[in-house]
Amino acid sequence: MFDLVIRNATVVDGTGAPRRTADVAVINDRIAEVGEVAGPGVREIDANGLLLTPGFVDIHTHYDGQVTWDSLVAPSCYHGVTTIAIGNCGVGFAPAARDKHAWLISLLEGVEDIPGTALAEGLQWNWETFGEYLDALEVRQFTVDVGAHIPHSALRTYVMGERGADHTETPTEGELAEMARQVKEGLEAGAIGFATSRTEIHRTAEGAFIPTLTASDAELLAIATAMREAGSGVIQLISDLYQTADDSFFDDEVRLLQRLVETSGRPLSFTMQQTYHTPERWRSQMEWVDAMVASGHDVKAQVATRPIGVLIGLSATANPFLLCQSYGEVAGLGIAERVEALRSPERKCRILAEHEVLVGDLPDGILKQIMSGFDVLFTLDDPVNYEVNRNNSMAADAARRGVDPPDLMYDQLLEGDGEQLLYLPLFNFAHGNFDDIREMITSPNVLFGLSDAGAHCGAICDASMTTSSLTVWARDTSESAGIPIEQIVHGHTQRTAEHVGWMDRGVIAPGYLADMNLIDLDRLESHPPTIVHDLPAAGRRLMQTAEGYVHTIKSGVITMTEGEPTGELPGRLVRGATEAPS
Repeated sequence: MFDLVIRNATVVDGTGAPRRTADVAVINDRIAEVGEVAGPGVREIDANGLLLTPGFVDIHTHYDGQVTWDSLVAPSCYHGVTTIAIGNCGVGFAPAARDKHAWLISLLEGVEDIPGTALAEGLQWNWETFGEYLDALEVRQFTVDVGAHIPHSALRTYVMGERGADHTETPTEGELAEMARQVKEGLEAGAIGFATSRTEIHRTAEGAFIPTLTASDAELLAIATAMREAGSGVIQLISDLYQTADDSFFDDEVRLLQRLVETSGRPLSFTMQQTYHTPERWRSQMEWVDAMVASGHDVKAQVATRPIGVLIGLSATANPFLLCQSYGEVAGLGIAERVEALRSPERKCRILAEHEVLVGDLPDGILKQIMSGFDVLFTLDDPVNYEVNRNNSMAADAARRGVDPPDLMYDQLLEGDGEQLLYLPLFNFAHGNFDDIREMITSPNVLFGLSDAGAHCGAICDASMTTSSLTVWARDTSESAGIPIEQIVHGHTQRTAEHVGWMDRGVIAPGYLADMNLIDLDRLESHPPTIVHDLPAAGRRLMQTAEGYVHTIKSGVITMTEGEPTGELPGRLVRGATEAPS
């Protein structure tokens, strides 16, 4: 007798192989049989007409604080995710000296837009070393499995103290040796890798650059040497490579990454996305990755399967009028009072005049895009249509109405009593279409990632990327422009799992973990993100649910049914790499 049998499913097994109709039987937490299952199950599910995939493996999340208090791990659990990696971009909460708790909170608040008050109340700090942080997670239960990178910023400040928070400070020989020792110790304790950040975008809540921004070759190579000696772990990083217009900087940076790979002997992945001001730079990154792979190195570019979108609104972190003086006068008011003040025609006139001056003085870049990118700003329908078109943008709508885009935008923000959210594709939409994204995600040397789930609580809600991948690319796009569903599922399952060494998941086959999604593809949709206040200290975050996930199964246990949690929490900490089924 099997514990669970799913019958007559359309199985897309995660390997990229063609779909087939099959039964899948589960015993305990493992898949026991795939094919024609003769024996009965304690529970049987008729999956006729439904898609069965492996559970999705999201290797780029920032739930480092949330997993210490939250077992649901939302919104990822609503979008078919059954395994996550945290500690990305070199930010996290371990190792943590007692006098650095507030600083680490400030770092995550600034870099990842996670409310500092929520972190201050939610974090128990029942750890100091990275190993002790893993021990604290090991006693917890989740809807998903959780693996963690050693975050460089936390490591640097733990070893160097106050000096470590300054990216211009150079560690001593003794400090380099201690960092290397801590990395080896963390990997032995069960870290899945080491992560760092080299981008000016990442700053603390006070505006200071991330401490790893200009980490020297010596510092990074000392850590790489420790990883070679440990013989385990992957390297994950973000650099300004994707947005620099400086060829010399680009060349120097990829030379450093090459030394990291050659010294460590470990797999490396890094962020690749397309900006509006350097729309072709990602191609240089991809060419370098392909050359490294051709030379025998394990290097991947992490890419998003849709535009990375900032959500704009009065209740969100960003809106185009945030820097205007007349808006600042009322910015501290509650949403209802602020909306009332903003309805004043006189204040609107002042804000629009100030906005015009501010935008005229801004250089090209992310800030200018948020403040004036009306040609790539869109309303969110229910269900959300992520395949956006400039003909439906705020600028196009304003032209049809005969008004200026900022004027229309101002009025749009006041709708829904100030709770209206608008979608601005900040990356991967420079040419106003999805052609470049398609080229990125069909490369053999990329990883689907960059959801940033758990972070950017008032600005980005891309945890739903797994859902929109299936709808945009495999279901709703024409056959000539679309991507086979087998390829999309592979990108979110086996490929991501194998990169970080999780060889026991991401495939529907005997011996693998019974992590699966049963999906009604015709009904599959993402609902619009909404602002909720369910973090500790009533902290704000964006939440997004989905339609069409009939069941999500983790380790043989159904955790979600038709978008609702079942209360089951089979997910656990994953220490390091895992072995493939024999």
